Amino acid sequence: MRALIVDRSVPGQLRLAEAPDPVPAPHQALVRVTAISPNPAEFRYVLPGAPDGAVIGWDAAGVVERAAADGSGPAVGTPVTTLGLSEGWAELRAVDTALIGTVPEGADLGEMSTLPVSGGTALRALRRLGPILGRRVLINGASGAVGRFAVQLAARGGARVIAVARRPESADELRALGAHEVVTGPDGITAPVDGVLDQVGGPDLAAYFDALGEGGTLVLTGAASGGATVFAPGALLADPMRQNRSIVTFFETAGDGIGTDLTWLAAEVAAGRLRTHTVWRGDWTGAGDTLDAVRESRLAGKAVLDLS
Repeated sequence: MRALIVDRSVPGQLRLAEAPDPVPAPHQALVRVTAISPNPAEFRYVLPGAPDGAVIGWDAAGVVERAAADGSGPAVGTPVTTLGLSEGWAELRAVDTALIGTVPEGADLGEMSTLPVSGGTALRALRRLGPILGRRVLINGASGAVGRFAVQLAARGGARVIAVARRPESADELRALGAHEVVTGPDGITAPVDGVLDQVGGPDLAAYFDALGEGGTLVLTGAASGGATVFAPGALLADPMRQNRSIVTFFETAGDGIGTDLTWLAAEVAAGRLRTHTVWRGDWTGAGDTLDAVRESRLAGKAVLDLS
């Protein structure tokens, strides 16, 4: 099979080459991949430690070529979207059936490849906030891939959504996705808020935690800023109006139900009830510049690489 393999000797450290076909474990299906969607975090956290010849990649969509030997998961010929911690950027992927979402017939598999990390993170992180109907939920990094899904899902869950986006020009689009308020940073927030989803981390995280009211929760799903968070003395202490606040870390593949969540997300997108945000799409054989743009977080949305 062909794959994007790690090669430190070439610009970008990735090249298209032949690689051994994966051998599925009994609980894995073999998927013929038709589209992949890279994430900046793969370049930030995975590529630096991967050895030459390795195949990385989290998000991939395609069609089941061989069903799992243990009888779990979808049948041969089923269109699917898949999540894994590696080996997604290849023509064939052996993937745990618990991490496979089935896709409605006829749906665009390129669009479905954008769902596992971004849509799955937004859905599962929002659940960590508890019931959000009628509550004020702040989403930091709202113009990013996770943030756009989170805005839509939080609004559908009945929350009053406060979107934080660095680019003021994204305000109209975020309101169209369901945001009730759009601000560019902590100074625009009227406290208290009931929950925070933060994809950015860094210096402003302390301010978003400080905006939480009693019983509020901040779920940290990413650290895109690359900066440190410094809390002022006493910032983590409670007072009568802000007791029982918490910061919760998050890891998407922890816990059950991922396949079910991906199947639901795929159905919502196929039916037009949930919008993806692809800003670049093309053949993977000519995607070097696009991969660099993803690596450097220069794309205001998702890239989809179609496997020719």
